[in-house]
Amino acid sequence: MDKRLFTNCKGFDWDAGNAEKNWEKHKVSQLECEQAFFNRPLLVEEDKKHAEIEPRWYLLGQTDKERKLFIVFTIRRNLVRVISARDQNAKERALHEKQIKRNT
Repeated sequence: MDKRLFTNCKGFDWDAGNAEKNWEKHKVSQLECEQAFFNRPLLVEEDKKHAEIEPRWYLLGQTDKERKLFIVFTIRRNLVRVISARDQNAKERALHEKQIKRNT
């Protein structure tokens, strides 16, 4: 991850439809999503496969209660805009655990 990705970010931009979809489908709240961006370890990679219209990234992170999340986001006007959020699957958890071990 390019450490400069979040340098100019000033907060979050929430789309009501995406926030509702994340809650209804996966029971992930806006607060949990925001926590995942601030807790370490954090793994962020570019999502080239889904970046037709604008650059997208995915994040493997965890909430304050250590819920492991997979989040797809973009950055618009210096604001992080969460597109989707859900619990990590087994493969993603393994990648995140590898990152945790690397940082300890």
